[in-house]
Amino acid sequence: MQPQPLPLEEARGDGAENTQWSRPECQTWTATLLLGTCLLYCARVSVPVCTVSMSQDFGWNKKEAGLVLSSFFWGYCLTQVVGGHLGDRIGGEKVILLSACAWGFLTAATPLLAHLSGAHLVFMTFSRILTGLLQGVYFPALTSLLSQKVRESERAFTYSTVGAGSQFGMLVTGAVGSLLLDRYGWPSVFYFSGGLTLLWVCYVYRCLLNGKDLILALGILAQGLPMSRHTKVPWRQLFRKPSVWRRSPAPRAGSSTWCRGWWRFPPVCSAGFCLIILSIRVMGLGLSSVFALCLGHTSSFCTSVVFASASIGLQTFNHSGISVNIQDLAPSCAGFLFGVANTAGALAGVVGVCLGGYLLETTGSWASMFNLVAAVGSLGLCTFLLFGEAQRVDLSPAHEDL
Repeated sequence: MQPQPLPLEEARGDGAENTQWSRPECQTWTATLLLGTCLLYCARVSVPVCTVSMSQDFGWNKKEAGLVLSSFFWGYCLTQVVGGHLGDRIGGEKVILLSACAWGFLTAATPLLAHLSGAHLVFMTFSRILTGLLQGVYFPALTSLLSQKVRESERAFTYSTVGAGSQFGMLVTGAVGSLLLDRYGWPSVFYFSGGLTLLWVCYVYRCLLNGKDLILALGILAQGLPMSRHTKVPWRQLFRKPSVWRRSPAPRAGSSTWCRGWWRFPPVCSAGFCLIILSIRVMGLGLSSVFALCLGHTSSFCTSVVFASASIGLQTFNHSGISVNIQDLAPSCAGFLFGVANTAGALAGVVGVCLGGYLLETTGSWASMFNLVAAVGSLGLCTFLLFGEAQRVDLSPAHEDL
């Protein structure tokens, strides 16, 4: 007997197309979303790249700089669930386009608005909160989009390719942004990332999306997304599952000096496959934490670069699996459930960045911050080893063990 999904599978209606992409369409969208994810991170890390220069211009100390950096997560954690639900309802590509338009404009306008405002710290904190609100919908909407449009056999490769844009975006902003910062000052970094994002939005709107569908989506949003009994998410039924609330806060080490993420075994009963997943998880969290720990206890520049590259590079084993696993666990509400899981990680980011700034200010040592990263990464690994299971969470009770 085939498993019977819960009624919330119908939440993908109300304007969202149910047809999957053809191979050429999938290739085009994969390349476009790869670039979009790259620009997402270009805009996101513009402030971290420019923090030292901005602190000198505005007179911030390390605690105030840490406040500005962590404020991004204050907004980021609030729109995760909203972004996933909107993606399930009106289509993830529309949610991504609308949010990218807003954060691209905000990023490009930040230097001008910052100089017009006398309260620089207050403005930049508010700006980062708003950027977090706008970018918080991206990955849940992306998860919803790929779960609906990409064939199951190609989903892992597609998401891994798109997700690589996050690392590429940080690399681009770190390299190009540093050159722009040195030659033209910190405002040029914001003009660069914000301007490219707006160009990307224009391309997607003109070449890939139907204008009428976008207007229809805006109309649905304006009406407040009226929900019928069959389109409501059964919160109570989902969160009765111990596997959901046990696994949601499982953290992963990240560039924000804190860890966030969610990992579960895919619905496969092969012991060999589970062993492979276990090995990947140990590499992604265990070895990454080891290299982060070593990073705080070396004074050699070359060795530090090697350790940092290894620690960040190993994290990609986690990044590539998070969304795909959630799509396997709950394909009928992938965007919504990813939003719930990522909210837990974003909340950790609020605490983690503030704590990182506090440790730097009080101890004057980077070793304490890298020790924090290693500790939380180890906590995430232990959580996975204790609670990792292979069971879908969106099936009816009569079939959930099949």
